[in-house]
Amino acid sequence: MGLKSHLLPKNLYNQRSLHLSVHLNKLCVEIQPLLDEIKKIEHGFKHITEAGDTILSGQNLNHFDVAIQFLGDESYQVRMLGTYILGALSAGNTDALKILKTQVSQDQNWRVQEMLAKAFDRYCETIGYEKSLPVIELWLDDRNPNVKRAVIEGLRIWTGRPFFKTNPTLAIQLISRHKADPSEYLRKSVGNALRDIGKKHSDLIDCEIASWDLIDLKINFTYKLVIKG
Repeated sequence: MGLKSHLLPKNLYNQRSLHLSVHLNKLCVEIQPLLDEIKKIEHGFKHITEAGDTILSGQNLNHFDVAIQFLGDESYQVRMLGTYILGALSAGNTDALKILKTQVSQDQNWRVQEMLAKAFDRYCETIGYEKSLPVIELWLDDRNPNVKRAVIEGLRIWTGRPFFKTNPTLAIQLISRHKADPSEYLRKSVGNALRDIGKKHSDLIDCEIASWDLIDLKINFTYKLVIKG
């Protein structure tokens, strides 16, 4: 399991590389059996979260350094594990949140992106959804569709979350901004998230989509997902 420095910000890599090499022997002895196990399972998240919780319960490792090393692994399961750990650390570690946004969002594996969405929701849940609004908006304004999707997918069902439960209109507004995004991957998440909300707030969703320009093919694509039975 080798660290790939191109996945990390250069300054962070320079600061951490020595620590990572020190931890490598500990990782092989204490964590390698966990990694071997999760690599055997191709689907689901439970095995990843359980392994992550086991690692986070350990007191003799620097969890941030361990997560950084995992992001450089060839196995998507191990990168998912690193993402999960960073999500758990992100509320108290700005570097962890930054790496989720700038580095994990670049991962080409869709399962890692699903874990990124869960990691972002973990951050919001820990901080509090209302207090997280500035970060939610910052991520939604990012150019990378994976960053925006992490928010929209991660907070589903939005109106089941504290704060948004009593502020459904704001949730709808934040999600609907991206109804015409160039990324079909993101628009699928937008349409599905709005359809979720429509199950309890059909009047608000109907009001929102009534003004959509359905001649626009991207918006029409999202619209069909919103009204899908």
